[in-house]
Amino acid sequence: MINLQPYQNPQYFILLLVALLPLMFGLYHGHRWRIYESFVSLLFLFFIFDAEKTNQGIALIVYTVIQTLIVKCYFSYRTNKKYNNSFWIFTLAIVLSILQLVIVKFTPLFAHGHDSIVGFLGISYLTFKTVGMIMEIRDGAIKEFNLWKFLHFLLFFPTISSGPIDRYRRFIKDYDHVPSQDKYVELIGKGLHNIFLGFLYKFLLGYLFGTLWLPQIQQLALAQRHTVPFGISIYLIGYMYCYSMYLFFDFAGYSLFAVGVSYLMGIETPVNFNKPFAAHNLKEFWNRWHMTLSFWFRDYIYMRFVFWAMKHKLLKSRIAMANIGYLLLFLTMGIWHGETWYYIVYGLFHALVLILTDAWLRFKKKHRQHIPSNWFTKYFAIFMTFNTVCFSFLIFSGILDKLWFN
Repeated sequence: MINLQPYQNPQYFILLLVALLPLMFGLYHGHRWRIYESFVSLLFLFFIFDAEKTNQGIALIVYTVIQTLIVKCYFSYRTNKKYNNSFWIFTLAIVLSILQLVIVKFTPLFAHGHDSIVGFLGISYLTFKTVGMIMEIRDGAIKEFNLWKFLHFLLFFPTISSGPIDRYRRFIKDYDHVPSQDKYVELIGKGLHNIFLGFLYKFLLGYLFGTLWLPQIQQLALAQRHTVPFGISIYLIGYMYCYSMYLFFDFAGYSLFAVGVSYLMGIETPVNFNKPFAAHNLKEFWNRWHMTLSFWFRDYIYMRFVFWAMKHKLLKSRIAMANIGYLLLFLTMGIWHGETWYYIVYGLFHALVLILTDAWLRFKKKHRQHIPSNWFTKYFAIFMTFNTVCFSFLIFSGILDKLWFN
């Protein structure tokens, strides 16, 4: 039996091309062959979770059944006029929805580094989808539940392992609609452009930075740990920039593949990256980097916490409330990446810089007449933001843990 991980080897792309050609032919002629599309999705899920990943495949099946029951039951409760919109029922639905993910994330902490048997590739991104649905059902934005559409949305194979994270209503709008021939030709062009750009990012630039250069620079940086204060050497700085470039090109390349394949299937999955290293400050950076994740955390954690805190008048100062929201948001994001100190510090570092960024933007707005704004200040802001982000990725990489504690 073969096991093919998404966008990792030539066999995956060859099988993908063969499988998608009939679907593309149908879309070009104005037909979405839903049964065939579902067959292709199940086939690729089988390729991803067979062989040595069979246990993950079983965990995915169990997860899908549980999530379907949770979303269906909460939708039935929320749309039944006999019941009130209870906050506690909503909270219970959220807790049950994230429970398997929480078990997966915290098992290594209590099981001496061993992974949970209920984990599988992509569990985080599937959970983000279901939690988003539950919140939108509570808001009354989702007005119908269709089992077939829900499963297709949840298990959409191009994005299953690492996103981008789509929203149910946006996805179903595309799924229900067959694009015009001209529109689909445009989607094919964009899709192929993204796929070929993904090859450049992931398999050329990502390979150069991550496979050829990064291990050597890391070895040199670790060799200097006892010869310079705190292990801070020129090689560590080189590692910081090399790792940042690898992280971007590898992940952006994957995202380009996922978006490109989605376009070929007539689904306009949101893009994940928009020139993030051209950002003028960290706030703008998070509007450009891994956008579907950052927007998900913003909409479903930060904004909801701030609105809830304002409603209950926890603090008089909106600025203080927003700052607490940043801390909660990025602490959650850090813990989601892992329970090690460097992930948590990474999250808190971003929260602190965002708090300072907001303070600077308020000061700048108040004193705009006395603060210069020209090409130099523009590029200096980009330079400072880029280096701040790279430093945060140095923390995120975990190399400081090896330098200082191993």
